[in-house]
Amino acid sequence: MKRVIKGDKVVVLTGRDKGKKGEIIEVLLKKGKVKVKGVNFVSKHMKARKQGDTPGIKKFEAFIDISNVMPIDKETGNFVRVNKIKRS
Repeated sequence: MKRVIKGDKVVVLTGRDKGKKGEIIEVLLKKGKVKVKGVNFVSKHMKARKQGDTPGIKKFEAFIDISNVMPIDKETGNFVRVNKIKRS
């Protein structure tokens, strides 16, 4: 059963990004992780591997645990708890 799906609006409940809202970009169901747009940015130092590549520090969103997000209801705009109910 899916708890949240790609494109759902969620709010982050814990961590350094607590209270931030965003849209789900990617879901890993087996690992229980989600990637939320604009949340949990990490920096990676990249080396130029080929000619023409630009080295530097790249920032991108990383996965967070699915239990640390809560969906936002589309009609009311409030946070909702999700039960084990199939979506139609």
